[in-house]
Amino acid sequence: MTSNARLVQRGCPVCGTPVVDASPFLARKIHEDRLSAYSYASRKEPEFMHYKLLRCDRCDVVFAGEVPEGLRLDEAYHEAAYDSHVEAAQAAESYERSLSPLLRQLTTHRAVLDIGTGTGVFLLRMRAKGFTEPAGIEPSEAAVLAAEASIRPSIRVGIFRGDEFPPETFDLVTCFMTLEHVQEPREVAHGAAALLKPGGMFAIVVHDWRAWNNRLLGARSPIIDIEHLQLFSRHSAARLLEDAGLDVIHVGSFRNNYRLAYWNRLLPLPSPLKKTMATGLRLTGLGNARISLNVGNLLLVGQKP
Repeated sequence: MTSNARLVQRGCPVCGTPVVDASPFLARKIHEDRLSAYSYASRKEPEFMHYKLLRCDRCDVVFAGEVPEGLRLDEAYHEAAYDSHVEAAQAAESYERSLSPLLRQLTTHRAVLDIGTGTGVFLLRMRAKGFTEPAGIEPSEAAVLAAEASIRPSIRVGIFRGDEFPPETFDLVTCFMTLEHVQEPREVAHGAAALLKPGGMFAIVVHDWRAWNNRLLGARSPIIDIEHLQLFSRHSAARLLEDAGLDVIHVGSFRNNYRLAYWNRLLPLPSPLKKTMATGLRLTGLGNARISLNVGNLLLVGQKP
């Protein structure tokens, strides 16, 4: 996919405020020669490119006021490269640790759906916790091919539409670091809510653009990216769940635990310096040391009445 793909205007993806009523946030910045197979890959090195970003004064979401035409975006994610298996596993560990106390409120622990599941590492963790019917949906074929053999048959390649399963099928639906990437996050939230059994939970993890580190870094924050069509705050993410008919039972930040090599990849530093640091981390073995940091990611859980 290139930046020459047909762009279409859209209003606020959370509350529907018209694009003309939103406030400017960042001007469009895309360099055609820097787009690659990894531009739509997960946990890539920041490219500091983005579409024109606006802020909705009504619900506080930052969003791209013009986005690639739907089919072309689907193709971009389907064809995206994948090289972050280690980081995906470490992220799944953090998500499970943060979510586990809330799962005790579920009456049954049988069926779980993970939207944007990648290699299905979170599903493996849920299966170990007693969820006997795991299912995942993932647009990147490369990620699914990299999945462990025992979980791969449970993963469908594609974009979540909400009609892949009968209503009220799942005890738990999760969507981690995925809602920023879709053109219609409201449709994802409503689709997930419809798939939940009464009392079931929809758990999401999103970036918080209002977190101190993201406000400090501004356009140099790793969350400002061509992949991210919207960026949430506590208010806008909670509103997304509420509008889907869910009771928001948890909103909070948490700590991610990654190896130093990955934290170095995210630093907003000149590429030569980062490469030198990466070499040093690799040669000393420090690159595999893990550091736990709160970088402004939010976990929200909505429960179906």
